[in-house]
Amino acid sequence: MTPSTARFAAPVAPSEQAPASALTSGGPQAVRHDVPAIDVNALRRVFTLPGRRRAAVTAVDDVALHLAPGSFTALVGASGCGKSTLLQCIAGLDRPTSGTVRLLGNDTTALRPREAARFRADHVGFVFQDDNLATALSARDNVALPGRLRRRPLPRTVVDDALERLGLTAQARHLPHELSGGERQRVAIARVLASRPDIVFADEPTAALDVAAGAGVLDWLRELTALGTTVLMVTHDASAAARADEVLVMSAGRLVGAMPGGDADVVARAVLRTREGGEVR
Repeated sequence: MTPSTARFAAPVAPSEQAPASALTSGGPQAVRHDVPAIDVNALRRVFTLPGRRRAAVTAVDDVALHLAPGSFTALVGASGCGKSTLLQCIAGLDRPTSGTVRLLGNDTTALRPREAARFRADHVGFVFQDDNLATALSARDNVALPGRLRRRPLPRTVVDDALERLGLTAQARHLPHELSGGERQRVAIARVLASRPDIVFADEPTAALDVAAGAGVLDWLRELTALGTTVLMVTHDASAAARADEVLVMSAGRLVGAMPGGDADVVARAVLRTREGGEVR
């Protein structure tokens, strides 16, 4: 069956939403916390394949979702269903063909590239399967990097506290190639933790990790939500998805189901039904 709209926060009326121009006029002060942290409406992403026929492939098809501040939501579905493309469009890493994305009340789809980059630097954190660490920087300098990019350096105590909380004090001066995969991912989490973004987008953050390291990453994502950060995570792992507050199921570019987190078996069965062409119950 199609998902009940009651499972998603009600869309905010246009009169209650902050205009895109608020970002340029008010900067970070224009951010609102009385609206959904992530508010997506009628989002589509169509890719045109090269060749004489120029066939079109719809990766994201008329998606709407509305996520409250401080929520932890997992997005699951069979390989190729469009979940990573959806995440990238919401995060501003890819431009949707049509539809709107509002983050913290700001219409980010209407921003110019420089404004969008500034908004991401000020309010958004990323955790991916690839840790995306700067190879020439130490663990400590990687954690401090977002502050440098924003031209608002993080205090040394904040950086060191984030490293300590993730058990990385002894590795603070190590370069990425001197760290294990789990340690590199923990540095990426420490970078987010120190920056305290309003929203974190995570794309398969546990895919390359062993069970213990993956569980640790999920623990820290959960801690971020306790601090008020909104987390949207794409994963193929039903056990990881079950750690979220809510699980959204995607198939053929559409959201086709929603369920509370907590039960990995229920999540796995839902994804299996989409592979078999059945309904998500």
